[in-house]
Amino acid sequence: MSIVYYAELFIDYMNSGGFVMWPLFILVCILWYSLGMRFYLLKRGSKKSVRNLIRKYKSGKRVQAKGLVEKAIYDGLVISKTQKVSCRRSLDDAFYKYEVNLKKYSKLVMTIVAAAPLIGLLGTVVGMIETFDSLASAALFSQSGGIAGGISQALFTTQLGLVVAVPGLVIGRLLQRRADNMEIDLEMIKDIYCSEGIKDEI
Repeated sequence: MSIVYYAELFIDYMNSGGFVMWPLFILVCILWYSLGMRFYLLKRGSKKSVRNLIRKYKSGKRVQAKGLVEKAIYDGLVISKTQKVSCRRSLDDAFYKYEVNLKKYSKLVMTIVAAAPLIGLLGTVVGMIETFDSLASAALFSQSGGIAGGISQALFTTQLGLVVAVPGLVIGRLLQRRADNMEIDLEMIKDIYCSEGIKDEI
């Protein structure tokens, strides 16, 4: 089977659902790109506890930071050694970029997840209108497909709307949970370094 054959099948499938199918397809592409980028940005690094990782970085057993939390620990270690007075403020400034990465694409994912079923519903309504128009005019074999074409269009758009929304909702929630846990880790890193700075001053 050639690529042209599959391309024709895809175009026929998209056209069978009416004009709503193409916006939904664009939303699918944007959604999976956003989820992929979010998954990439939310790499924690080691699964070990924050305290354990800080201990390893301080002792020199771990040098190369691999994930977001590990990079934050490394940056925090440098700041805690050089800036004792305004440690918390310096950590807040340094960690801002990590906090931004935790929230990146989250609103876009949730917006698409919310909008996709509504756009699918629009296609359903358009398909049902075509169905009732065909019933009213008794055009069972009209050029647009008549009753069968209208029902088919309604089902195709509903199907694609759910295909966009359901996986996006599930994966989006899982990634958001990971982001929330990493946000807690960042706060814990700040607290540990700042408390150690206070102890050193005493």
